[in-house]
Amino acid sequence: MSATLVLTNGRFYTMDPRQPRATAVALHNHTILAVGSDDAMKALLGTGGRVLDLNGRTVTPGLMDAHVHFQWYSLNLQSINLHEVPTLAEALQRVGTYLQQRDAKHAAQHSEQWLRGRGWTQELWENQRFPTAADLDQIAPHIPIYLGHKSGHAAWVNSRALKIAGITAATPDPPGGQIQRDAQGQPTGILFEEAVNLVTAHIPQPTTADIAAAMLQAQQKCWQAGLTGLHDFDGRSSFAALQTLHQQGELGLRVIKNIPVYRLEHAIGVGLRTGFGDEWLRIGGVKIFADGALGPRTAAMLAPYENEPDNYGIVVTDKEEMKEKASQASANGLSVTVHAIGDRANHDVLDVYAAVREEEREEQRRELRHRIEHVQVLHPDDLDRLAKLRVIASMQPTHATSDMTMADRYWGDRARYSYAWRTMLDSGATLAFGSDAPIETIEPLPGLYAAVSRCRPDGYPGPDGWYPEQKLSMHEAVHAFTMGTAVAGNQETYLGSITPGKRADFTIFARDIFHMPADELLQTEIAATIVNGEFKHRTW
Repeated sequence: MSATLVLTNGRFYTMDPRQPRATAVALHNHTILAVGSDDAMKALLGTGGRVLDLNGRTVTPGLMDAHVHFQWYSLNLQSINLHEVPTLAEALQRVGTYLQQRDAKHAAQHSEQWLRGRGWTQELWENQRFPTAADLDQIAPHIPIYLGHKSGHAAWVNSRALKIAGITAATPDPPGGQIQRDAQGQPTGILFEEAVNLVTAHIPQPTTADIAAAMLQAQQKCWQAGLTGLHDFDGRSSFAALQTLHQQGELGLRVIKNIPVYRLEHAIGVGLRTGFGDEWLRIGGVKIFADGALGPRTAAMLAPYENEPDNYGIVVTDKEEMKEKASQASANGLSVTVHAIGDRANHDVLDVYAAVREEEREEQRRELRHRIEHVQVLHPDDLDRLAKLRVIASMQPTHATSDMTMADRYWGDRARYSYAWRTMLDSGATLAFGSDAPIETIEPLPGLYAAVSRCRPDGYPGPDGWYPEQKLSMHEAVHAFTMGTAVAGNQETYLGSITPGKRADFTIFARDIFHMPADELLQTEIAATIVNGEFKHRTW
């Protein structure tokens, strides 16, 4: 078999310990044919094949994001962006500006045309005060407004939205959720966890075609960021849109589709199993929420939040129900992936997985690749349990740098056991890195920077970083975005490393990210992205 394309004069970091470095790669259409020196690879070139000089650029296996809400991310590209807004006043100004720019005929239909946005966090604002419906009422009292918190675990709405949803002082908190109330018991406009569904149930939903069109735009941004694949954590409508793109031949990212636990019975009913699908779209695991998030202080904790003696967070799915669902999924060939932020949530999830592992052993069933999403803070007694139970640590490096001040403020000394990538890796756990976009930016370079520096983009908290003992090397961080994510998705036989026989998915950097100061990473250009042997993005 001869090569159809040879990439030469590059710095290839293969993530394959049998051949960790090379200067050239030979491809046969969509597959890696051989890896080695420039001359050896050129000798494999067939008639009509071509050679491309990389001019010293650095190449890794295609970067894959292990945790994305792809529908949410795609649609949010078309909504109000409140990410990193530094003040409440500027957040309100952005809402007002967006409203002014919106199509006049849509704005006139105020009873139907919801105003949506996301990304705000009160932690950046003076006094860290939660905003209120009254704040939004000053901008648009007659148009319903829904603004998602950066964490995705809270929402800020105006009085019109509360009225449409029928939320009053008499409305009880829903299971797994909370309506924030003022001293008089009136709803303030802030909704936590499952309470957000009281409002979202009234927001008109986009069609499959709308979502697919938004995903096409988002896919371009993923390629520009160097991504070749992702693991999606949105619901049924996201899956429908992804299937539409796949059927139309327009899906150019390799997607693992995880199933919300409320669809578990349906998945079992039609016989879906983890791994079903093809190399472009395949089934992952069943997603369960154990708790909330740090930002709104709803992550479930073993001890109360600092200076909040009555706040232990919110348990979204209790341990008994989680065990029942996890056992049911595993028995039917579906792996389980659980969102767990707080140390209580992680402890409970690990107990559930210990029981599920015992069931798999006793029944002589195949051991599935179960995961914990986020693993943000662990009790010291649980630090090595993921490795012992062979549970994948699916983590997002930018969460640490975004959340470090909150972690110190609300978790105190417990923060030393948070975002513990080095501890996870040294214990023997598999690390799979992602972004949790749109909660954080989808670009992997900020994640790589966070992993190796434990600093924010502005350099805070200093050159040593936050709990610097948890830093990773660049090789370890890239491995978590490539082979680690491939293992988490049961894709390591054809993705994750630059190895003969695997698919030709590459991320090409303009500079050598393995040999540069960490603070220069964020200015490094993604020079090209190759998926299945085809350039999807290229700057030269």
